[in-house]
Amino acid sequence: MSVAPEARTAANANTDNAATDNADTSPLRVVLSAEALRFSWPGVKTPCIDIEAFRISAGESVFLHGPSGCGKSTLLSLLAGVLVADEGRVMLLGHDWSQLSGAARDRSRVAHVGYIFQQFNLLPYLSVLDNVLLPCRFSARREIQASKHRPAREEAEHLLDQMGLDRNLWKRQALQLSVGQQQRVAAARALIGQPEVVIADEPTSALDEDRREAFLDVLLTACVENHSALVFVSHDQRIAQRFARHVLLPEINRAASSAMAVDA
Repeated sequence: MSVAPEARTAANANTDNAATDNADTSPLRVVLSAEALRFSWPGVKTPCIDIEAFRISAGESVFLHGPSGCGKSTLLSLLAGVLVADEGRVMLLGHDWSQLSGAARDRSRVAHVGYIFQQFNLLPYLSVLDNVLLPCRFSARREIQASKHRPAREEAEHLLDQMGLDRNLWKRQALQLSVGQQQRVAAARALIGQPEVVIADEPTSALDEDRREAFLDVLLTACVENHSALVFVSHDQRIAQRFARHVLLPEINRAASSAMAVDA
């Protein structure tokens, strides 16, 4: 299992980006944006992402959907600074990912973005509880935010409780959990420390209907309470109504709409 970018950071990772820490995240403030964005995978001439503009405001919940292969996961990686655009720019809290070094992107991501990866990216040798606390280990900002009302460890326990994960699992290594259990641990890790942006890539795919609805209750409520923007990718149209804004990716990604036209 690969290591999450949240866990990959420089030795001085506890020093967060001070400029972005002071960014305005008041209502209607754009916290994440893409402008004239183009991206191609190495060795491929045709771009898979070609988006003129995409903006997300503080506290906004966005349901992003589209057919397989239209670039959803790639776009999420660009928005989170895991990938860097070939052209154009992606801005987090007013700062262009492409202008930061790899180590600085890692620091900014762990301080300001909670990312629920499609493959979860938990550290298999750490306990469930220690996986949830990882952002607090690498970001002073997340540690401070997580400790506002109780110690960070108690906040991690509270999130796991909300996610419905049995307490007898908290000290187990992540690799000992089922796929659905790992999914909920990854969500708790993304939410701890009140990040300004939460990005979720198919986070309910391994959950049954009851677990899915409970998961969404926790995720959406936490984002509202923390005023975190939420970008949520899913194929499941049954849950779309729970989000304030719906975006069909081929409608904004010219690379995907062109490919679909050729296939037709």
